[in-house]
Amino acid sequence: MEDKNLTKRDLQALETKKRLIRSAHEVFLKNGFNKTTISEIIKKAGVGYGTAYVYFKNKDAMFVTVMERFLQVADQTFHPNSVVAAREQILNQVRAFLELAIEEKNMLKVIKEAIGISDVVEARWLEIRKQFIESITNDITYSQSNNLVSTKFDAPIAAKSWYFMNEMFLWECVETEEVNLDKIVEQLSLLYTSALYE
Repeated sequence: MEDKNLTKRDLQALETKKRLIRSAHEVFLKNGFNKTTISEIIKKAGVGYGTAYVYFKNKDAMFVTVMERFLQVADQTFHPNSVVAAREQILNQVRAFLELAIEEKNMLKVIKEAIGISDVVEARWLEIRKQFIESITNDITYSQSNNLVSTKFDAPIAAKSWYFMNEMFLWECVETEEVNLDKIVEQLSLLYTSALYE
């Protein structure tokens, strides 16, 4: 939601930045990371070079902004009051994560390409991964403090294990034409909840 105290100039600046991000998204999808030029993005956005460089110093910085959508699943709140509620929320989170992978399959292919080319993009992917792991760690810690999960589990280690299983299936959803999403979601959730939420 935009701040109502923004000036007309601020709103124009915000709209220009959004236009650049939308154009970057389209051009990266069309060309891939390596073949995309910042000039093409700027031309598509219909802004001047000086204006574009106020917001982004290069195409890597633009691409990192395009990647931010993948954090939305990590930001979901997790406050179950029972094992049943926890299992249901976990199942929904896994589904949301993998559905986003399928929906954004083409962009994730570009992200995979970019990770191998750009240190900036690779660093941002590692930060996104870290944020997911921290979020899962917090979820496990919350469940432990509410006696839903045994304290014998080390929350950060369990969180890393859980995240990497999910990321493996994320890439499988990207690289495979047809996946049995329901089965993957069911089995991943069952494996995790059976271990933690006995």
